[in-house]
Amino acid sequence: MSVSPASPSMLTDDHRDAMKRALAQINTLVLGKPHEVRLAFVGMLSGGHLLIEDLPGLGKTTLAHALASTLGLGFQRVQFTSDLLPSDIVGVSVFDAQTRQFEFHPGPVFAHVVLADEINRAPPRTQSALLEAMAEQQVSMDGATHPLPDPFFVIATQNPTDLAGTYPLPDSQLDRFLLRLHLGYPDEDAERALLAGEDRRDLIAQARPVLDASQVLQLRHAVAGVHASDALVGYVQALLARSRQQAGVRVGLSPRAGLALLRAARAHALLLGRQHVLPEDVQALFSAVAAHRLVPENDAGDGASLAKAILHGVAVD
Repeated sequence: MSVSPASPSMLTDDHRDAMKRALAQINTLVLGKPHEVRLAFVGMLSGGHLLIEDLPGLGKTTLAHALASTLGLGFQRVQFTSDLLPSDIVGVSVFDAQTRQFEFHPGPVFAHVVLADEINRAPPRTQSALLEAMAEQQVSMDGATHPLPDPFFVIATQNPTDLAGTYPLPDSQLDRFLLRLHLGYPDEDAERALLAGEDRRDLIAQARPVLDASQVLQLRHAVAGVHASDALVGYVQALLARSRQQAGVRVGLSPRAGLALLRAARAHALLLGRQHVLPEDVQALFSAVAAHRLVPENDAGDGASLAKAILHGVAVD
């Protein structure tokens, strides 16, 4: 569906109210994680994709399903395994004897929201099929191009501790994800509410859409119109420069990472009801955008600790 570009000022009160209600509904389904829910919403509105790296049973699937249900979008879950083939994701062409032509049968990637569960358990060729679809928002098969739904949003998960039989994503493929999140254990109150409450799957099944695909596209277009001042762009550039000089960093952030950070910061500002980006938007997102893109030197810590050091090393003018 074609949607005309919009600026934040063109959004109606209904749009803004719907965004607030959508966030509120997802937070009733994913308890105790308002920051992570907001960042997942940022990923969707930014037109990027989300990687969640965490232990099993902490709500990764719940978050993906709740987001799709609340936004009125089609949802597909793919369990990645060592024998998963690219055609199991993107689809396959089958020869029709009557028409004597190949007919394309779409795979589960043809959904608005795709959950790629345990993506690092599939071999690199299968991973690449999904990542190519993420980058191009289309699938090519037998010389024909098949566009993916719009909006299209991938949430991939991987287990950070159980690495037996896995194929870790290389740095170039990690860069395909706009944000990387860690949900972590719920706090005491949230866990008690989870234990005493209804099953999350039943609650999600009962949840009514707050937005629809056309409204999500309008919000995506509005994100591009959020103003980022020259000073704000300079702040982002200073963070990029610092990442290339930071002790312990072997490979710093690329210009593409800077563009991703600005895009996400615009979406974050829009979610908070502003038409301009503040340094606080960049700071709230920096680790989620930057940590998985930084390549540490040996024994230099992980990307999250390096991102924190970079952020603290750059003053806001």
